[in-house]
Amino acid sequence: MSEELSINDTEQFDIVTCYQKFLKDSPDMSMPIAAIESLVELIKHSKATTLSEFMESLKDASQKLKSSVRNSISLSAGADLFLRFVTRTSHDVTNFEACKVHLINSGKVLVEKATAVRHKIAEIGTILIHSYSRVVMLLLQQAAARKKRFKSTKILRKAGIPATVILDTAVGYIIDKVDAVFVGAEGVVENGGLINAIGTYQVAVVAKAANKPLYAVIESYKFVRLFPLNQYDLPTHTPDLLTFPDLESPRYLSNNDESEDDDVENFEASNPTVDYTPPDYITLLCTDLGVLTPSGILLKRQ
Repeated sequence: MSEELSINDTEQFDIVTCYQKFLKDSPDMSMPIAAIESLVELIKHSKATTLSEFMESLKDASQKLKSSVRNSISLSAGADLFLRFVTRTSHDVTNFEACKVHLINSGKVLVEKATAVRHKIAEIGTILIHSYSRVVMLLLQQAAARKKRFKSTKILRKAGIPATVILDTAVGYIIDKVDAVFVGAEGVVENGGLINAIGTYQVAVVAKAANKPLYAVIESYKFVRLFPLNQYDLPTHTPDLLTFPDLESPRYLSNNDESEDDDVENFEASNPTVDYTPPDYITLLCTDLGVLTPSGILLKRQ
């Protein structure tokens, strides 16, 4: 994959373009892996002559990546993981050029291990799933190969798996027929809670009220150093969500349909894409490190 990138030197290298190319060329690649691949690619083309200059370029590139997407939680997990690895490794190597070669090789190994994580988790695990998660899809496909019975979504149908799609608003209606709820995650935070596609929290609330277990299937490289206490602590929080328009303004008194069109156009931009599910609503987390309780996440970090 890396050899296909037509980038000759640092001046021509753009970390965001590189990142987007990885995602475009490999639709199954997750955002954290694409971030790591892009940073490894940056190292290959780096013209830095000192360690401090080199580290600064990596930090700047990481920040540029995070700023390039609306929801950077999953991307940040991969970028921060790689930067921590680089920081630890750079202290143990005295030769700067040898350090860069070592980081490139180690980055490739890190990506290979991270990619294998998804398959390892799929070996662990009537299911209700919320939103799209590559690792949940793989888990269900492997379950189907073992003649397990369940219903899910479009990608599963292509694999010959019976699937039914329900509206988010129908979760309360269907929950009594569900044996368990499976979700993926954009990130697992310090207290074992989840940040995932909007609606996950309300699914979790319904599942808990109906005494149905909720399992999160998550790669360990998506553990993020955040400790939200509520929805408004998320880095993607939109403070203007509950800001109501002034109905006395000329815009709304003009009986002009354009104002309504503007509201529709701004709908996506003014609404959150992810929410926070507290650990109390999560039964277990199925990870490549093993099956953990939410409280076990903090212990694993330590």
